[in-house]
Amino acid sequence: MIVVTGGAGFIGSSIVWALNQRGKDNILIVDHLGKDNDKWRNLVPLRYIEYLERDSFIDCVENDTLPDNISCIIHFGACSDSTETDNSYLVKNNFKYTEAIASYCLDKHIRLIYASSAATYGNGETYFKDSIADLEDLRPISMFGYSKHMFDLWVKRNDVFDEMVGLKFSTVYGPNEYHKGSMKSVVLSAFEQIRDTHKVELFKSEREDFYDGEQMRDFIYIKDVVDIVLHFLDHPEINGVYNAGSGKARTWNDLAKAVFKAMSKDINIEYIDMPESLKAKYQYYTQLDMSNLEKTGFDTKFKSLEKNVQDYVQNYLLKNKHLGDENLD
Repeated sequence: MIVVTGGAGFIGSSIVWALNQRGKDNILIVDHLGKDNDKWRNLVPLRYIEYLERDSFIDCVENDTLPDNISCIIHFGACSDSTETDNSYLVKNNFKYTEAIASYCLDKHIRLIYASSAATYGNGETYFKDSIADLEDLRPISMFGYSKHMFDLWVKRNDVFDEMVGLKFSTVYGPNEYHKGSMKSVVLSAFEQIRDTHKVELFKSEREDFYDGEQMRDFIYIKDVVDIVLHFLDHPEINGVYNAGSGKARTWNDLAKAVFKAMSKDINIEYIDMPESLKAKYQYYTQLDMSNLEKTGFDTKFKSLEKNVQDYVQNYLLKNKHLGDENLD
């Protein structure tokens, strides 16, 4: 059995979809569906044998009542809102919750693959190299990034990176993110803006070394993320902390233009002021070093940003489909 926490969320449900594509449905999904959101819709096309709410799962972990045939826990079920301001909530969900699961996995000799974040790198003045030896040198600039960093440091200080995998995700976009509200990708936001207003709004730059819309991110498509996760699932002998990005920085302007092209619309970009609350913790440049992942035998020659945006827009957004709905007319 494979456990996927956050299994109704964006990345988690995509992992379940990929496992289903392989004919695997012996999956326990863990999540917190809550209320007033459509996250549950990600589950509809998926095949799995059991679902547990997060609190019930934590009880099972603490009381040692989980099934005894679990081979791997893919833990993506934490707070993914990089703008969350409740610091105690972030510590509880991104550090202590993950620590409890990791301790259980170590005790039971269960493989753990968990989600870290490129937000741990801060403003990028240090580097974007996934080096275990240099983890202490990182300086996150948001509490979200620091809450992820706290667990990376826990793994290192307990010297157990040889028993689990941490993946530092960059800026992910793709189908099944529809429920994410203000945290949805700029691809989805741009699609909705173009559909409704025929234009896209991007933040102005607050730095002289970046023009408006020329801030850069390492964007990665959800299907490429899935391939990275499955690579580690297929190779239990490979552990450690690894970057999970495209390895190629592109601008917000590039991203917006790709959406206009995929929708066959004329380019119309308007630059707006950045909210004061974001200015101090805004990353102007991210480009992850993917050399360590390549050394494990993974091919990082992904499709271009333009090709992936085209797939997302034309095969999912315009057709109102989730992963798993590909065969529906």
